[in-house]
Formats: sequence, C-alpha cells, structure tokens
Amino acid sequence: MKARSPLRPPRTVRRAAPAALAAALLVCVPLGRYAAPHPPERTVAAPWTPPGGPHPLGTDVLGRDVLSRVLAGGTQLLTVSLLAAAAAVVCGTALGLAAGWTGGRTSRAVRALSDLLLAVPALVLALVLATALPGSAAVVVAAVLAGAPLTARVVATQCAHLRDSGHVHAAVERGERTPAVLLHEVLPALRRLVAADAGLRLVTALQIAATLAVLGLGPRPPAPDWALMLSENLPGAALNPSALLAPAVPLALCAWAFAAAARSAARTPEETA
Repeated sequence: MKARSPLRPPRTVRRAAPAALAAALLVCVPLGRYAAPHPPERTVAAPWTPPGGPHPLGTDVLGRDVLSRVLAGGTQLLTVSLLAAAAAVVCGTALGLAAGWTGGRTSRAVRALSDLLLAVPALVLALVLATALPGSAAVVVAAVLAGAPLTARVVATQCAHLRDSGHVHAAVERGERTPAVLLHEVLPALRRLVAADAGLRLVTALQIAATLAVLGLGPRPPAPDWALMLSENLPGAALNPSALLAPAVPLALCAWAFAAAARSAARTPEETA
C-alpha cells in the first residue's frame, strides 16, 4: 500500500475542507457589511482612484470605496440563491419520492414534466421570468423550474431501488403509513444524495442570480452587489482593475466552494477512508 505523504492532510480533512469553507462563507458574508470601512453607497474619492492609502482596493465608477462594497455586496446574492436552491431541492425531492415510490403513471408523468422543463435552458427561463417578476422572484422560480426536475430524477431512481430493500419492507409489514416510511426509512438513506444535489442547485441559483444582476435585472444601483459591480465597473477596468477583480474573486470562490462541497457530500465513507 502506498504510504501517504506526511505533508498531505488525511482524506477526511480534505473531504471536510470544502464544506467548512462553504459554511464559513455563508456565515461571514452577511457579517461583511459591519466590517466595511466606509458606507458602501457613499462617494469617498474621485472615480477610478487606484488602490492605496485609505482605499486598499481603490474606488469604483462613482468614487465609492471598492473594499466596502465588496464586503457588503454578497448578502442579498447568497440569500436569494439559498432560498432558490432550497425551494428546488424540496420540490424536486418531493416529486422524486412520489415518482420512485408509486412508479407507473406517476413516474412517467414526472419524467415527462422533467423532459419538458429541461428542454429550456435555465438562463433563458430566468430572462423570460424577469420580464414579469422582480429579479429575486425570477431567480427562485427559474431555479425551481430548472433544478427540481434534475433532483426529482435522481431521487426517483434511488427511491425505486430502496422500495425493495429489507428495512423498507420491514417498515411496511409493521403497518407504517407511506408518508412515515418515506420520512423515516427512505429519506434518511438518501441524505448524502440530497446534500450533494443541494450544493449543485445552489451553484445553479448563484449563476442565475449573478447573470440577471450583470444584465441589470437584479438589484438596482446604488445597492452593493458583487455581480452588479462587475457590470458597473467594466468601463473602468483599465483605470482600476481591482474594481472588477475584487467582486469577481468572492463570487468565484463561493461557486467553487459550493460545488466542491457537493462533490464531497456525494462520496461514500469508503471513498474517504
């Protein structure tokens, strides 16, 4: 057996690291506003001031402190993305359990609905919905319509396999009702799958929310928002690149951390031993 390098952390640590980073981001981002050195909406210097002195990341298109806006800019984005991902996972899991447990017409109906919804790209759905709904509502609805069918498919497949397992048969023989069997026997066996899927749904929701904000269909100026900052500061990229890089880094870091946490959650204990 190949010896592990003493400088390389154990697999359990490597597996937990993405989840820990994702959790830290979810906790720290809402607190960033309180660490901002300046009010994020206030003009504090000339536009496109380069980094230095009281403004470590310089200023933006309107002379606002970039660092302050970055620290305050992720709360709404992550909140909307979390709500959208949670709604998609709950709806998809419920549909998947119903389809996998009953089979037959219910399963075929769920699959047909999934095929119909998956035929339309998530961003196209979001853009269409944004013409009639507020940006946040459009993100949630688009994430549910695009993500719930994927969740339903994977949950239905696993639920159909679990339906014939011994512990589920034992619960049915004891006279437990179907909702109780699904809640206490089937769903706990799917917890790893659902956790991994939740991370992917969160990444999708984050992408939809960021895209709408960049296109001007999300938060309205002067609200601090990472994606909105990308759109606002693009004309001055040559004068102060930090105004673009600063919001892009935490946005990319959040997407990577959530995706990595989803991959870690999908691994079995044997794979991390």
